[in-house]
Amino acid sequence: MKKVLTIAGSDSSGGAGIQADIKTMQAHGVYAMSAITALTAQNTTGVTGIHDVPSEFVAEQIDMAFSDIRPDSVKIGMISCAETAEVIAERLKYWKAENIVVDPVAVATSGADLSSTETYEKVKKLLFPISTVITPNIPEAELITGIKIDDLEDMQKSAEIIAKRYNCNVFLKGGHLKDSADDLLYRNNGKYKWFEGRRINNNNTHGTGCTLSSAIASNLARGYTLEKSIELAKEYINSCLSAMLDIGHGNGPLNHMKGLEK
Repeated sequence: MKKVLTIAGSDSSGGAGIQADIKTMQAHGVYAMSAITALTAQNTTGVTGIHDVPSEFVAEQIDMAFSDIRPDSVKIGMISCAETAEVIAERLKYWKAENIVVDPVAVATSGADLSSTETYEKVKKLLFPISTVITPNIPEAELITGIKIDDLEDMQKSAEIIAKRYNCNVFLKGGHLKDSADDLLYRNNGKYKWFEGRRINNNNTHGTGCTLSSAIASNLARGYTLEKSIELAKEYINSCLSAMLDIGHGNGPLNHMKGLEK
């Protein structure tokens, strides 16, 4: 069985973060491990509190995973402390981690800020360059580049800037566009590929970014190429959204176990 380590925050409502990651990995038939960076008090309507895990303890969790059950891939999600970003980068380099997927989470679906400016700068500087791929959505790409994204041309321009600036592969998700839902994989060598998007009329999208990045990491661990990993992850997300799970009073979660029915 392939193994995947998620390094992210905990979502007490179970729809995003560590909980969504583990559900997604379970649905993909891989063994899930976790290093928790922060505890959050949240539900489908918002986030009321964030409690950072001490950075040295995050490092200890990572070390315990790698020293015993070495992961075949790593997914990185919410990081709310600059020191934590530093120790994650240092420990992953030490262990020569492979297949690193970085979801540059900045804001929750509910609109709550999950990362400070200082922390986000550390994530960009230290984690983007060691990643196999980063998976920003349009608001996150706008935050990274400072460029407004209104169409597919803007998406390509933004992805190119990120890829060149941080020497990383970029999977830019287009779901926030008005007239398109296409996604773009832009590689650090300048090659790119568009993935046709299918917009699903479902407002319950809590944790979609966590889920997609975890699905990509799971597929990479299983030996698929980056392009195929993305393609399969998109199919999984569409299946989870199409299940039309309706839980909570806000932006509800996905049906992560829908993938088990295939």
